[in-house]
Amino acid sequence: MPRKILVTNALPYANGDIHLGHLVGYIQGDIWVRFQRMRGNTVHYVCADDTHGTPIMLRAEREGITPEALIARVHGEHLRDFTDFGVAFDNYHSTHSPENRAYAEDIYAKLKAAQLIDTRAIEQFYDPVKEMFLPDRFIKGECPKCGAADQYGDNCEVCGAAYAPTELKNPYSAVSGAKPVLKSSEHYFFRLSDERAVRFLREWTRGANAAGTRRLQAEAANKMKEWLGEEGENKLSDWDISRDAPYFGFEIPGAPGKYFYVWLDAPIGYLASFRNLAEKRGDIPVEDFTDAARAQAAGTEMVHFIGKDILYFHALFWPAMLEFAGYRTPTQLCVNGFLTVDGAKMSKSRGTFITARSYIEQGLNPEWLRYYFAAKSNGSMEDVDLSLDDLIAKVNSDLVGKFVNIASRCAGFIAKRFEGRLGASDPKATAEFESAFEAATIAQAYEERDYGRALREIMRLADLANQYVNDHKPWELAKQEGQDARLLTVCSTALTLFRDLALYLKPVLPALAAKVEAFLAIEPMTWRDAWKPLPAGHVVQAYQHLMTRVERKQIDALLEANRESLAPAAPASDAKAAATHSQQRHAEKQQHAAQAAEGAPAHISIDDFAKVELRIAKIVAAEHVEGADKLIRLQLDIGEERPRQVFAGIKSAYDPATLVGRLTVMVANLAPRKMKFGMSEGMVLAASDETGVVGGLYILSPDSGAAPGMRVK
Repeated sequence: MPRKILVTNALPYANGDIHLGHLVGYIQGDIWVRFQRMRGNTVHYVCADDTHGTPIMLRAEREGITPEALIARVHGEHLRDFTDFGVAFDNYHSTHSPENRAYAEDIYAKLKAAQLIDTRAIEQFYDPVKEMFLPDRFIKGECPKCGAADQYGDNCEVCGAAYAPTELKNPYSAVSGAKPVLKSSEHYFFRLSDERAVRFLREWTRGANAAGTRRLQAEAANKMKEWLGEEGENKLSDWDISRDAPYFGFEIPGAPGKYFYVWLDAPIGYLASFRNLAEKRGDIPVEDFTDAARAQAAGTEMVHFIGKDILYFHALFWPAMLEFAGYRTPTQLCVNGFLTVDGAKMSKSRGTFITARSYIEQGLNPEWLRYYFAAKSNGSMEDVDLSLDDLIAKVNSDLVGKFVNIASRCAGFIAKRFEGRLGASDPKATAEFESAFEAATIAQAYEERDYGRALREIMRLADLANQYVNDHKPWELAKQEGQDARLLTVCSTALTLFRDLALYLKPVLPALAAKVEAFLAIEPMTWRDAWKPLPAGHVVQAYQHLMTRVERKQIDALLEANRESLAPAAPASDAKAAATHSQQRHAEKQQHAAQAAEGAPAHISIDDFAKVELRIAKIVAAEHVEGADKLIRLQLDIGEERPRQVFAGIKSAYDPATLVGRLTVMVANLAPRKMKFGMSEGMVLAASDETGVVGGLYILSPDSGAAPGMRVK
């Protein structure tokens, strides 16, 4: 039976540009939606701008416009950028909508009736000049842990410490520069700590949906266990769902001057956008997807694609709100990691992001990025690293050198010698493609959002197709008398194989697939068309070049276009004369560079380097080491009879559950070292800044195709 699925992507905040880091999750979601539709399933794909909150109100004030005017402008910009990158929502709405207000008020009323809403007085920092309570991110001061200046009110970007705003030293308002004062106010809370909510969340976060698929990825479920605590514990805190005026949002019914906090009505925006779509179309039974009882009877699904930074909200607050308000809970959360660029974490505050608009304006093909992100996606919460040099190499090798090359080498002969009319395909040549389809390896990888695995299998088939062309050499057959029939068979077979590859790539490269469909003069490809030969006598169109190579100068131009945003960020407020975090980072980098120059090691010879035996290692097991603050115990397969045990000091950066199955690089000939916890038989390689703290810690990963035991030279 065809599936009926409501798919959503996280709502981007209407206070800034879409950048490449945002696009990871949206491209992953769009690929999954396109795959499901090719399989014959019904999918409604919706999103919206997250439009409420203090930042929106203050930005509109600075620009001298209303918040409504600001969010309307940003809505158009966001939708434009998503569309340019092939992210094709059925509806792109706004949380500042009548549908969202109605859902928010209904859910709030039902939670209140269930005695899950509480009120209590709290003390918050208040700006006496601006006459407003300050969100944590609008309070700055000196970190209480390391003393770094100009840090936000919830965490330090220098040492990573988390703290309460009241712990900041010398705090000041980022809005007016005034010294904030503590002031009491009555707030509304969702009782997340209620035993009913805790019991429900323990089951929900560990459970599976009706199809037997886990609602949460393993690493997400482990994080939930950490946040929820063990059986008998209750580590959850009640959730503050209100904010005081002035505030841009929905006023809480019966509570003048109190507004729903943005994180209450933001996820409700999924339902609001879906209802808006249904009202436009008139043929979608909304309650079959949103009401708990009706959704179960109808067998519908609701799948959310989100980033790991908002997992807490989507795996705890959101399902609990839905459950106790009588709405259906999500079938599955698909959680993606962050984007790093050449190993550095994307961060707007640090000025290390590249905008989606600049990518388009520089004339770069959006499908280059879609393919690269897909190749780096494995269905886990693992971060995706954008290596610009690797993007150039991968796109040029896979898409131009392997895929497009098949058609460009054969299509001309069909047009010139056979008037565009195909002959019969060679069944022996298509047998491997038929076997791959029947094995369903590619389909399973797409379903599990392991797009990298799907693309590796597709490129394996592309290698076979190219080998077929190389073995039969149509360019030589064309020169030989009496070989026309064989030439027609070879070129027709190659184009059938090319069609299959295009079909498999279609979820990732929809625009390129549309060009292939036009060239081959075929209907839009669906999954059931795979491996079935193009019929003899079918007429194809004249071949037009399908994709150009990526040139390094194009990437350089992109970086130059983002030069200002890639430079150290300017101070967020002139209200404080203290050095900004970005200035500190710049000074630190200069200091590290000077130290490195002073103590630069002497050159080594190639013979010195050859003494280090680097090998590809597969992590077959990973676990915490009891009693060790920094270590993870790894079992590494390097092609030997048994795995090697290695203790790695990466606990601060990685959850062991996310490491199993990954490939990395290890020093294989390092002398074994007896440690307190056991024998360490090698060393894995990782990158970090000079301190190992500021820039993060990143274990090395080889490119696709590497296998355990391979020597790194």
